[in-house]
Amino acid sequence: MTSIVTNSSAINALSTLRSISSSMESTQAHISSGLKVGSAKDNAAYWSIGTTMKSDEKALSAVQDALGLASAKTDTAYSGLKATIDIVSTIKAKLTAAREPGADKDKINKELVELKNQISSTAQSSSFSGENWLYNTSSTAPGAKTMVGSFTRTASGVSIGTISYDTSNSVLIDTNNATRGALTKSVNGYTYNANGTAASTGTYFLINASSTTSATGSVVELTSATTNEQVEQMVSAVDTMLKGLTDSAANLGAAGSRIDLQNDFVKDLRDTITKGVGRLVDADMNEESTRLKALQTQQQLGIQALSIANSSSDSVLSLFR
Repeated sequence: MTSIVTNSSAINALSTLRSISSSMESTQAHISSGLKVGSAKDNAAYWSIGTTMKSDEKALSAVQDALGLASAKTDTAYSGLKATIDIVSTIKAKLTAAREPGADKDKINKELVELKNQISSTAQSSSFSGENWLYNTSSTAPGAKTMVGSFTRTASGVSIGTISYDTSNSVLIDTNNATRGALTKSVNGYTYNANGTAASTGTYFLINASSTTSATGSVVELTSATTNEQVEQMVSAVDTMLKGLTDSAANLGAAGSRIDLQNDFVKDLRDTITKGVGRLVDADMNEESTRLKALQTQQQLGIQALSIANSSSDSVLSLFR
């Protein structure tokens, strides 16, 4: 049946052309945005997962920044502590030299004064972002510092993990309470008999910070009247302090190492999340370009088919000539 009112061929061709045009619009949107799933209507499940994981990746970016800040604080404190260990080692050597017969103890003490001033300067300078883990002026006792270390998503929700470091282990000088500073608190020094037993004991501290609560004992200093026995006690006390500083540096280094490891892990985790989300929502540009070329060809053929279907009605006129 041929009808000039209802052209079935033209309707079918037009429907096909509309479908091709819709597919072209979708493909062009994928190409322009680079996304296969750009909105929830493209794929609700993948869009939801991708949106959530992108949000988590931003949170991990903030964690990485926080870890960078924590690393800077730790490295600053470690640098100051390491420099202090070198200076205290020099003080120990100077005291040992003062034990020599005929040594000028007054001149050696002048060197000790400058070395101790350098320790104070180093401790005060070891500050980052307003935090100093070596020099405490607060009436509050040094405590644990918590640093953001992780962001975790579980079935029940999200949580933020922290890395803690107890700064009471690294404080060198405390101007409020001398007993809280490794170099302002009192330490026992000994002289020993030939058989290795303690012969005499003295109590010393290295830095006099004029703390509100002072330390007991005597400051490590030399005068012409300082006896050999006292020098040996000072060397023993300083050696004990040095061991404490070494332990503090080891703890601080371990904390810094953990922060660096966590920072590397967060970097890798962010990359993994980005790649995982990409597999879900990113468009394959090779595939999309091939599809676009095919759709362009189909569109041209559809237009041609519609033109043929529309022209078929003209043939009806020849029946009336």
